[in-house]
Amino acid sequence: MKRYPILNIWIDGVTMQSALETTLGFLETGNRVHTVFAANPEKNFSVPRDPMLYQVFKEADLLLPDGIGMVLAARFLYGAPLERVPGCEFMQALCTKTAEYGHSVFLYGAKEAVNKSAVDRLQTDNPGLVIAGRSNGYVPEHGMDALVESINRSKAKILFLALGSPKQEQWIATYGHRLEHVKVCQGIGGTLDVITGQVERAPQFFCKTGLEWLYRLMKEPKRLKRQWVLPVFAFQVLLSRLRQHHKN
Repeated sequence: MKRYPILNIWIDGVTMQSALETTLGFLETGNRVHTVFAANPEKNFSVPRDPMLYQVFKEADLLLPDGIGMVLAARFLYGAPLERVPGCEFMQALCTKTAEYGHSVFLYGAKEAVNKSAVDRLQTDNPGLVIAGRSNGYVPEHGMDALVESINRSKAKILFLALGSPKQEQWIATYGHRLEHVKVCQGIGGTLDVITGQVERAPQFFCKTGLEWLYRLMKEPKRLKRQWVLPVFAFQVLLSRLRQHHKN
């Protein structure tokens, strides 16, 4: 698996299938937590601003090419043979594989009703899936010791953190070393909201053509404040390519 630098961060050269195979391999490897995060153009600007977050991201075991901008940039800069692997779809595909192999999971994050509903939906969609424990995302700081103990007692092998970025990366940086049985930890952001229908996923046409960002912008114009980085990202990728050409 090759890792590609895209401006200030990285993505791994994976497809959905190879990412799943890599993650299943983590479950059989060593006695440590393997981290899985999503990489997109927005994180190119937010991650480097926080030294701890930057280090956690850099040391991640798998960086999914979640944003179509990252995929296009990797193809443009390196001719990289990869495809978009949305974190939301990857999490659900991993649950399907997990049900087949008998590994257990723990869900931490989102509102109480959403978390509980997501458990029910995931178990309905994946017969045999063992959800060993769950917790909403509103645990106060003084309750973190109890939460870590709960995760450890569950003996879950996979921990899904639905806290949003950068909270989920910061959480694993702070508490990851205390997890006794977890082998894989994936930051899944708002995935539980999507699973439960609280947030509408874009129609297949937009997803398959890489225009999911446009659909979400049309549905939520306020996202424009976040997506202003996209043209800046594209311009910086172009400059990076020109610098490559000049060196060669």
